[in-house]
Amino acid sequence: MTDAQNGLSFIKMHGLGNDFVVLDGRVRETQVTPALAQALGDRHRGVGFDQLALIEARGEGDAHLTFYNADGSTSAACGNATRCIAEMLLTETGKDSLTLTTDRGSLPVTRAPSGAVSVNMGPPQTEWSDVPLAEEMDTLELPIEGAPTATGMGNPHCTFFVADAEAVPLEVFGPRYEHHPLYPERTNVQVATVTGENRIRMRVWERGVGVTLASGSSSCATAVAAARRGLTGRKVTVELDGGTLEIDWREDGVWMTGPTTRVFDGVLTPDWLAGLAS
Repeated sequence: MTDAQNGLSFIKMHGLGNDFVVLDGRVRETQVTPALAQALGDRHRGVGFDQLALIEARGEGDAHLTFYNADGSTSAACGNATRCIAEMLLTETGKDSLTLTTDRGSLPVTRAPSGAVSVNMGPPQTEWSDVPLAEEMDTLELPIEGAPTATGMGNPHCTFFVADAEAVPLEVFGPRYEHHPLYPERTNVQVATVTGENRIRMRVWERGVGVTLASGSSSCATAVAAARRGLTGRKVTVELDGGTLEIDWREDGVWMTGPTTRVFDGVLTPDWLAGLAS
């Protein structure tokens, strides 16, 4: 897994409070196991994160990213982590744009005129088999109470449009639908309210994590769902518990723009790493 005698360096980042631990496999070859991800994700005995991201020097882009949830499961997409790492790599290389590869595919990233980072999360997946769902059906309104919309962004999403997103007890509501039989790979769950012209208030329950302050892929999925249902246009502002993201569903994919923060760099001690094997 790792060389416990030397410790293991990591970076702590967040996008609107959606927080990540980043391991740079370009500097030191690192194998992430479910046990390592779960231990790192423990906010009391580890570092704590919503997702863990591993950077590797492979693939056809400038770097390859692999994402892990706090329960040790993997995810093909994590929009806010992609933006955070893109900011680091743009600064590192002095470039204004680059391409990151993920299990979702190649994701172009650029620095916006405001200084924020934009990432193209790719075209949304709106066919039932691509989300994926367990059986063929119209993804616009699922046969679930509340008629949510299903969207794939490299990971599955279930978006409920409600009268007041603030009033939904997400800690109860989220897990009820994360494990719904229609979603064989589980799903991220969003509750969203259109609050103005092209403005959405959204809260999210992430599969394998729980309630998070923000989610980039969930914001993209919610924006796509709102546009498909005729509730908004294709360019919207999404207000999350941790702040706002700008989402623009263009012909080449769903672009997401927002702030990033590098919080601190640290080193996992040899003793802590050795404890994973005990």
